[in-house]
Amino acid sequence: MSETTIGPVPESWWEGLGVFDLETTGIDVETARIVTAHVGLIDSSGASIAHGEWLADPGVDIPVQASAVHGISTEQAQAEGRPAPEVVAEIIAALRAVFTRGVPLVIYNAPYDLTVLDREARRYGITPLEVEAGCVVDPLVIDKAVDRYRKGKRTLEAAAEYYEVVLDDAHNAGADAIAAGRVAQAMAKRHLDKLDVPATDLHSLQVGWCAEQAASFQEYMRRKDPTFTASGDWPARALSAS
Repeated sequence: MSETTIGPVPESWWEGLGVFDLETTGIDVETARIVTAHVGLIDSSGASIAHGEWLADPGVDIPVQASAVHGISTEQAQAEGRPAPEVVAEIIAALRAVFTRGVPLVIYNAPYDLTVLDREARRYGITPLEVEAGCVVDPLVIDKAVDRYRKGKRTLEAAAEYYEVVLDDAHNAGADAIAAGRVAQAMAKRHLDKLDVPATDLHSLQVGWCAEQAASFQEYMRRKDPTFTASGDWPARALSAS
């Protein structure tokens, strides 16, 4: 991870953050493969002060729908990407370094990225990231909790616009990761009465918030489909029993 001089860990969780984002081959966390990734650190102003970026050859064809989102074709990944096992191992090592540093890790919709990473690690016989070893900040879960009744989309792009954060290159892993970190900082300052808590307490709050949000969504969807289920696992989804 390239970096400039990094000072001590700040007292308020939002003043210095790790950031993480993946771009992948699809939306199913059990089958999606990593294409690009960004792991970094931002300071209290939201400036990137350290980062690592990866392009992987996922070992499978990248669907045209996914390529249309993140801009990486199968041909480019095969020509320029590194072997997926190497990339997965390095991403996990970088995230462990963030956890060791003691700063919270921001991931927008954490259960997606962390579950994909977990399944990729298991796919290649790599020890998965110990998510319980760090504090995760998920602006999507937090936004739904602190501003429950706001209408409109809750995508990263929508959140960035609402919290007045610039996001010029959406679906680029680096741009998305840094924007998510800045959204978390803006959110904390706007909702200081609810979010001025230690990072460990915020992590625990999000576990409960995500479970509640999933239960509410499941109840709503079952009006149309009685068999619909929504996972409330956070920050990563448990392995299927099957």
